[in-house]
Amino acid sequence: MTNSVVEAPPARVPEKLAPWPARWRRLRPYLPLVALALAAGLPYCKLYLPGVFEGLLNSPGTLQLLAVCLVFGGLAAGYDLLFGRTGMLSFGHALYFAAGVYGTAILVTRGGLPLWQAGLLTVTGGTILAGLLGAVALRTSGIAFAMVTLAFAQVGAILVARDFGGLTGGEEGLTLDVAGLPAALIGVGNTVNLYWLALAYLALVVFVVHRVSGSPTGRVLAGLRDDERRIGVLGLDPYRFKLVAFTLSGGLAAAGGVVYSLLVGASPRITSSELTLSLLVMVVLGGPGTRWGPVLGGILYMYLDHRLTAFGSSDAVNSLPAFLSRPLSQPLFVLGTVFILAVYFFPGGLTSLRSRLAPVLGALRRR
Repeated sequence: MTNSVVEAPPARVPEKLAPWPARWRRLRPYLPLVALALAAGLPYCKLYLPGVFEGLLNSPGTLQLLAVCLVFGGLAAGYDLLFGRTGMLSFGHALYFAAGVYGTAILVTRGGLPLWQAGLLTVTGGTILAGLLGAVALRTSGIAFAMVTLAFAQVGAILVARDFGGLTGGEEGLTLDVAGLPAALIGVGNTVNLYWLALAYLALVVFVVHRVSGSPTGRVLAGLRDDERRIGVLGLDPYRFKLVAFTLSGGLAAAGGVVYSLLVGASPRITSSELTLSLLVMVVLGGPGTRWGPVLGGILYMYLDHRLTAFGSSDAVNSLPAFLSRPLSQPLFVLGTVFILAVYFFPGGLTSLRSRLAPVLGALRRR
């Protein structure tokens, strides 16, 4: 009878003696909750960051800017469900965002409905609109799909600009009637409530996109992005899965439009194709197909867009020579330059920054 040697199980390292990377991996799942708690408590912070914001962190102007940034962070994350995770390039995503904005404003101002009813009907209608138009647009693919979605968006922009039915206000836009809004959302002093509402929208979009991406449907969507023919060979219908992603993304955009209408109001600018192109830039800037890349890209893009507008009209820029002051006074020129540099040096977006800096950080640790 031979004696067999049984190896003892490895000893468990106490938490205090565990290396930092191992403890960091255990803490990473809780970081989103920590970030959410910090963002929710931001209105209670009276910190002043000169050059970053024009006032205190809890001032109405700063909270208004941050709320708009959060809305576009969620909007970019919803658009990434199409572009980054499914591989569909849509040029008409602004249509569903505009449907949320104008739908809320029309139902509250023209229809006299309370906000909760108008918001519920708008999100439902925006989702149905995305499903109907997606059912038609997804009969095509590639550039043809992008052009069809762009054509739908242009129809919506024309209807809004021409004040269809006397509902949209034409070029002047449409403001919400405060009579249909809760008292907690009216007035400069309640900007903090709008900020929390925008934060809740961002958290909802991130949660939905993350759950969908981690589900069997999300794995099919990733397969469609990589090789659609392989999904068809497996016996699955690519059309149905793409329609689900298109409809869900449009519904999330319509929900963002409801929040945006409370912050800014309805303006024909949001119906233009430039908004969809901006969303594409946000996603690519942050990192398509990643969990936090589109969110960071959307927040950073909107922050730079606002701050560069103020910077372009400042005395510091006006005092420069004409060959410098003219381009620097155009926010789109500066944003385009930043985008080109970011794509050149970080092709994977902001989320690839860590992997590209890993060799440098490793060399510094060894030293």
